[in-house]
Amino acid sequence: MRVFISIDIPEKVKKEILKIQSQLPEFSGKKTERENLHLTLKFLGEIDNRKIEIIKKKLAEIRFEKFETNIDSIGVFSEKFVRIVWLHMTDCEKLQTEIDEKLKDLFAKEKRFMSHLTIARVKSLKEKENFLKQMKKMEISQIKFVVDNFRLKKSILTEKGSKYEAIEEFKLKI
Repeated sequence: MRVFISIDIPEKVKKEILKIQSQLPEFSGKKTERENLHLTLKFLGEIDNRKIEIIKKKLAEIRFEKFETNIDSIGVFSEKFVRIVWLHMTDCEKLQTEIDEKLKDLFAKEKRFMSHLTIARVKSLKEKENFLKQMKKMEISQIKFVVDNFRLKKSILTEKGSKYEAIEEFKLKI
């Protein structure tokens, strides 16, 4: 089973993200579907059921306070090879570090975590410079929401793309 740990996005925030996606300059590729919008805190890869139980126990030990995050900017990882368009989410690094620490005996720690929410996957661009210029002009109004849980999820590959299902939800302290 392909497994990852994520922060899911509330419905009201998804509506705002869909508006941002609709303003993206023209590209060949795919916008992330509403139901698949999330922030990946840690990708675990292919995991068997026995290891899932160990992971669930370790994640249940996390004592972390809920916090407010803010979607504050749009960007790409590489302007040379534009493949992913993302939105930056603030203040998620400490939770990610806590998860890394709890799972350090099972998985390598992230070398460089970047708190991002993928909103589009680009296959090709007719005019890369124009795409980047138009994207940089986009106004991203501050979108805030409270993170009060994270989830262990599995990714199911289908003919229509990936579908994500929660395995377990972990509440953050009030």
